[in-house]
Amino acid sequence: MAHIEDILVPDIGGADDVEVIEILVKPGDQLQEEDSIITLEGDKATMEVPTNVGGIVKEIKVKLGDLISEGTVILTLEVEGEAQAPKKEVSTETVAGAATPKAAAPKERKAADSKHEGVAPSGDVYASPGVRRLAHELGVDLRNVGGTGPKNRIIKQDVFAYVKKRLSGGGDGLQVAPARKVDFAKFGEIETIPLSKINKATAVNLHRSWVTIPHVTQFEDADITEMEAFRQENKKVAADKGYKLTPLVFIMKAVVGALKEVPKFNASLDATGDNLIMKKYFHLGIAVDTPNGLVVPVVKDVDKKDIYELAKELGEISEKARDNKLTPVDMAGSCFTISSLGGIGGTAFTPIVNGPDVGILGVSRSKLTPTYVGDEIVPRLILPLSLSYDHRVIDGAAAARFIVDLSARLADVTGLTH
Repeated sequence: MAHIEDILVPDIGGADDVEVIEILVKPGDQLQEEDSIITLEGDKATMEVPTNVGGIVKEIKVKLGDLISEGTVILTLEVEGEAQAPKKEVSTETVAGAATPKAAAPKERKAADSKHEGVAPSGDVYASPGVRRLAHELGVDLRNVGGTGPKNRIIKQDVFAYVKKRLSGGGDGLQVAPARKVDFAKFGEIETIPLSKINKATAVNLHRSWVTIPHVTQFEDADITEMEAFRQENKKVAADKGYKLTPLVFIMKAVVGALKEVPKFNASLDATGDNLIMKKYFHLGIAVDTPNGLVVPVVKDVDKKDIYELAKELGEISEKARDNKLTPVDMAGSCFTISSLGGIGGTAFTPIVNGPDVGILGVSRSKLTPTYVGDEIVPRLILPLSLSYDHRVIDGAAAARFIVDLSARLADVTGLTH
């Protein structure tokens, strides 16, 4: 036989006039014992109030903004069985980081909450334990969710709205306002040119990398005087075989040496962000500018090829890129990316990491520069290098070691040709 039972505000540490900031249930909901039903906010803590018995919600007795105290009726439940003596009250629980009122929750429940809070890496956000558990179950990082509750508190509806938006392909998780619509024709003559598929794909990938990877860029100069002299002496050998011996092949060999010296650069974070995947192979992405947009084909096993083999392969992939014949296989599997603008110009730039790589090398135009060699000033060919990296994986010291090692390798041509 069912009966109606009042659910009261339990002991909340003697606090009076505590505000109701969230109602977590509605009439008709089936509740289990210890399900959260409302959220309260006091001077020192935000807390969820659980029910001490299971049943069907019949009527909600409070509303948002009400000031309530211990003993206030929150709602009525239709409970199966005959009425029994009231159970020991279940204490409220606070939001992580807030002050804790009088605790009387069973040990089993505390253990469960600790497990949920420990698993969901939601940072220092304003949300109740129930919302955190929901976010964990749905795989949502609460740091990406905007709160619409009182004082920007994240409520369950915010989590559901975020998931819906992501599933529909909208939003970038940063809660930024959409771009303004501007009628440019009001100001003068215009022409609208649709972006190519490559342009669109590049925009998506670069935007994802820019907003999800904390970038830092380290700069260095490399003395490539001897390297360029060697290249000039041997470029006819390559030309006779039908390809060009460009500075890029030497840079590729030097990069592999630096990757071996600082292995974290030859790694990627897994999808959870909790593990680092250390790669035992050396595949380099090479950014190529084409009439249709920027593409990044991948040269596999660079460590196993000499400069002439690399020159031949670079020529082949560059031709495929220009003819729009690259396949997904041609552009998959990179460990590290090189973006060379030396043939165009510029003194330095800050390339965007090509995730899931954790590093990218920007190469600018080399320049004859007066340089001290011992006590003499002599002209040396100096190559500007820009190393951008994922600061979640690489710290500044590792980045400095990498680019200094790379610069030294470029200065020693014998190490690149043997």
